[in-house]
Amino acid sequence: MKKIVTILLVTILVACSKTESNKPGNLEISGSIEGLKKGKLYIHKLNDSNLVFLDSIIISGKSNFETKFQLDEPQMLYLSLDRGTTESIDNSIPFFAEPGKMKIETTLEGFYSNAKITGSENQKVYEKFLKIKSKLNDEKLELLEKELKNKTAKNATITEEIQNKRDKLTIRKYLYTANFALINPKYEVSPYIALSEIPDANIKLLDTINKMLVPKVAKSKYGKRLKEWIMERKKAEEK
Repeated sequence: MKKIVTILLVTILVACSKTESNKPGNLEISGSIEGLKKGKLYIHKLNDSNLVFLDSIIISGKSNFETKFQLDEPQMLYLSLDRGTTESIDNSIPFFAEPGKMKIETTLEGFYSNAKITGSENQKVYEKFLKIKSKLNDEKLELLEKELKNKTAKNATITEEIQNKRDKLTIRKYLYTANFALINPKYEVSPYIALSEIPDANIKLLDTINKMLVPKVAKSKYGKRLKEWIMERKKAEEK
């Protein structure tokens, strides 16, 4: 009798394992969250400013996780952690997903800041852009610090100098971002960067980025949205 029960239990476990591994979808995501023993993960995408739920993962006992679901095309997704009662704002990891196998490794303490993401070419390109963005943000913070120090002294010369540097930094941001999108026209992340970082840039600049996209990217979610946005801007400026 014990032998029969054991066989049944093994059969059930194998069946459950096969069901999980055979979950339909073209995107497999695995990874680990060091320090997390119990919790829940959610995967979302952004549609018209609304977060759309795609999948959930329960963490219980082990810090490793894996899931699989259908992704129609490369796009920005968000891996969110439900921390329960904690007030931490470090709860979400944006990542540029694409069909295939991806891996996300991070820690509970630095969920976003310590995240290491592999398996996506678009993500690699996006991380290169983030390095440029980070340097520009550092310069912006330095100017802010100088501005705060000058609030007491109210030195007009320093105020003008800070403003001039800030204006030049803004121009550099737009040029760097546009150039980055232009030299990466075969990646879906290119129109995404243009839309998310410089939507108010000169229409001619956005139009140049749009025309440089390879056909596959031009037909993608962000490629089509970039074209629509340019048309909307043109119509608004004609009024």
